[in-house]
Amino acid sequence: MSTLEIWLLAISLAIDCFTVSVTSGIILRRIDWRTLLVMGFFFGLFQALMPLIGWFGASKFSHLIEAYDHWIAFGLLFFIGARMIREQFKEGETCCFNPTQLKVILTLAVATSIDALAVGISFAFTGFKVIQQLTWPLVIIGFVSFLLSGIGNLIGVFFGRRIHIRVEIFGGLVLIGIGIKILIEHLYLNN
Repeated sequence: MSTLEIWLLAISLAIDCFTVSVTSGIILRRIDWRTLLVMGFFFGLFQALMPLIGWFGASKFSHLIEAYDHWIAFGLLFFIGARMIREQFKEGETCCFNPTQLKVILTLAVATSIDALAVGISFAFTGFKVIQQLTWPLVIIGFVSFLLSGIGNLIGVFFGRRIHIRVEIFGGLVLIGIGIKILIEHLYLNN
């Protein structure tokens, strides 16, 4: 795999992180550097770790991972998105989706990085024989996810200050949409 291919792969893996970060920024409507950095760190970390886990497990568990990874990602994203939407219709309560909470960030980091497991499995079958060969690809994947997550958050804050709609509903629909996209890609486009 060439360096250009690794950068392109990293960008494609980071798109979901970017989209979720835009949604979080829209909800926050203010720059919260702690949240931006924590979200970027965990998105980058999980995007880098999942291919490593996939690479390690490729020889023994690849059939199990490939069979269910898309359902897990869809389920997590659908659950969070539906919960955001449902909470907007409750009278007198604030929304439960708080992108500043660590448990929310971790759940989103896992959900957006499950596809990276499959990338790790493909690494095992495309010539990456020793862990040292994975060092730079994983660093690049983590860095790009961190960077695009931060940029997405800032873009979301910019638009969140200008859009005065029920953004939690919009955010919930975006998360559900990402989950559906992952499901469709795996069920229909990868066959």
